Amino acid sequence: MPRKPHTSPQTIRVLEQLVDERRSWHYGYALSQQTGLASGTLYPILMRLSDDDWLETRWSEPEQPGRPPRHMYRLTADGAREASARIRAQSPSRIAYLSPSGATP
Repeated sequence: MPRKPHTSPQTIRVLEQLVDERRSWHYGYALSQQTGLASGTLYPILMRLSDDDWLETRWSEPEQPGRPPRHMYRLTADGAREASARIRAQSPSRIAYLSPSGATP
């Protein structure tokens, strides 16, 4: 039986980070630092999540002149719901703060 999409340990780490601050925009480098994942692992995960409409993306203008714009990521409503379900399936102890409304108790 094939594995359900978006359930690798690395993807779960990314989803956990995104769910923790589901309404915030995140950029790749910060996600890499927070999850401990190398860019060669992180960016393919972000692309798959975006292709499956779990993430919305946008470009952010640089904060300092001469710096490149950043690609930003944020969970969609469906993505947040699916991410919470995947995380609960992997680690039931996290159920308490993964309420469907997105509010943390």
